[in-house]
Amino acid sequence: MKKISILLGIIALTSINSCAERVIVNREVESKNDGKMLLGTQTLDQFRKEPFKTWFDEEYNRYQVDQTSLTELRKEKLNSYSLVVFVGSWCEDSHREFPRLIKILDALKYNTGKMQIIAVNRKKESPSGEEGLYNITRVPTIIVKKYGKEIGRITEMPETGYLERDLLNILKKDNSSLFK
Repeated sequence: MKKISILLGIIALTSINSCAERVIVNREVESKNDGKMLLGTQTLDQFRKEPFKTWFDEEYNRYQVDQTSLTELRKEKLNSYSLVVFVGSWCEDSHREFPRLIKILDALKYNTGKMQIIAVNRKKESPSGEEGLYNITRVPTIIVKKYGKEIGRITEMPETGYLERDLLNILKKDNSSLFK
């Protein structure tokens, strides 16, 4: 009887494992209209490869980070938050804002292991459907999370004109709510 229970347990675990969805990282697809396009979960390294490297490096190198906001972001401890970033490798707004975000995070020595990057197609869809969980309608969308809960987001472009200032506003709002 004990052997049968163990055997059934092994069979159940094997079937569950084989049914589990496998996440493909750094998926690239070819589109007639857009050429190479990224889809789904991505690593930052993927944006440092052609053809994405061209627009990424150009904006990254051109952008001047607001040092005052950077100092404030350090005080507000951006490193204690996680980020979920939805981008479109075909999208001009993503071409502008995503490299700027990475430059800000690099200046802060942010642990990019706490950041999830998800690339979507023109319909704002990813292979695993993460966009539905976050109600993504425009890209880029930068979601700031604390303890797994969304505390703010920047959609398409920053309201202040600067990502670092918008990030700071999100963090200050969150930190001020701790003292109410």
